[in-house]
Amino acid sequence: MATEQQSVGRGGIGTALERLGPTWVAGAIAAGPATMGSLLVAGARFEYALLWVVVLSAVLGTVGQYLAMRLGLLTEAGLVSVVERHLGSFWAWVLVIDALLAAGLAQLVIMKTLASVSATMVAEAGVGVAALTDPRFWGVAWAVILALGLAGGGYRVAEFGAKLLVSIVVVAFVASAFVVPIDPAAAASGLIPAIPAGVDGALVAAGILGGAVHITLLTMQSYTMRERGWTARDTDVAAVDVVSSMLIAFGVFSLGVFLVAASVLPAAGVDPATIDGIGAAQTLGPVAGAYATWVFLAGLLGAAVSTLGGNTIVPPYLLADKLGWERSTDDGRYRAAVAAVALVSAGGAFLGGSFFQLLALTLAFGLVGTPFAIAVILFLLNDPDVVPETNSLSANVGGLALFAVTVVLAGEFVRGELETVSEPVSAFVVVFAAAMALALIGLAGSYARDRISTN
Repeated sequence: MATEQQSVGRGGIGTALERLGPTWVAGAIAAGPATMGSLLVAGARFEYALLWVVVLSAVLGTVGQYLAMRLGLLTEAGLVSVVERHLGSFWAWVLVIDALLAAGLAQLVIMKTLASVSATMVAEAGVGVAALTDPRFWGVAWAVILALGLAGGGYRVAEFGAKLLVSIVVVAFVASAFVVPIDPAAAASGLIPAIPAGVDGALVAAGILGGAVHITLLTMQSYTMRERGWTARDTDVAAVDVVSSMLIAFGVFSLGVFLVAASVLPAAGVDPATIDGIGAAQTLGPVAGAYATWVFLAGLLGAAVSTLGGNTIVPPYLLADKLGWERSTDDGRYRAAVAAVALVSAGGAFLGGSFFQLLALTLAFGLVGTPFAIAVILFLLNDPDVVPETNSLSANVGGLALFAVTVVLAGEFVRGELETVSEPVSAFVVVFAAAMALALIGLAGSYARDRISTN
């Protein structure tokens, strides 16, 4: 354990590289099919106009993970238990429910993506068995595989294979960015903040930002670090972990996918309203040629498998922390929760609509619940009774900027949903947003009372 807790300075660069990991789990989820779908739709519909959001998402995603990382290191506990200890059980439940709703919707839509891609790949292979080209069959099959793998501890091989596929498609996108004719002037104009096409643009912009700044990523950070046994002595290597995974790796992934999509898909005449895996695969045509469809679909499948694996354990982690369970499959209650989340995800294969459009909606919905999580983290990081070293001015400025941007983009998305509030989905989004707004007001009032009482 002494070796595990050495700092970067003592252990050297080699040791630091070996120990990187917790934020890379969050980065793998961030670089999943939902983010890929949002970037592809953004490029196909608005060309380079939302490039500023792509860049901002990597920067703010890094800030968010840094703040969550710092709180986890200083408290050496899971986020939910810290909230319960210092803010009370009510606020802990609000955080848990907020995260469960966001993670639950993501679970269903990502499973729809995985099932649809699996069925498409079978159809492209010319397999004549009707059941194997039905996404519903694959939804049930993948849910069972996920439950057995995660609850039984045999998921690591599948996860390694999935990440290998994701790595291949990311490399292909980055390589394509050097081949396709990117318009520098048009790309530069996309760095000027503006939301195109009103409501539709707000949805896509919220989806892009939601891929990097999401309540699921913020809440899971403290738990993945606890799995590694990191403490305040590991601050240096944790900072390298955050920057290398979110700012660099995720940033390169996002820019590569978006720039290629903005350059290729509009020129190819792909309709962003009906975009599917086959149409989106044209983005890899410049480097993959005739194999573009297979490379893209395989990468999308790998991203879905990898993301589902990480997303499935988030609700059980939070519930276990709140209810005092052991966060291990050795605890039957935790194991049952993991299996339940995995099996329920099969319902995603029965959802209607294009999974690309649903992926953007999922991230935008998650963004609505994210400002509350950011506010909670900032609240705790500025309370000397919670952490031995409160936030610096620069950390607070970064956190407040993160909070402000998420509120504005989430607000634009909700404003658009108000126009169709008579529809069930829009009504649910508006009610959820109202509840989160009330929670933020209540949290602000609690913070103000604490400051007055201490002064």
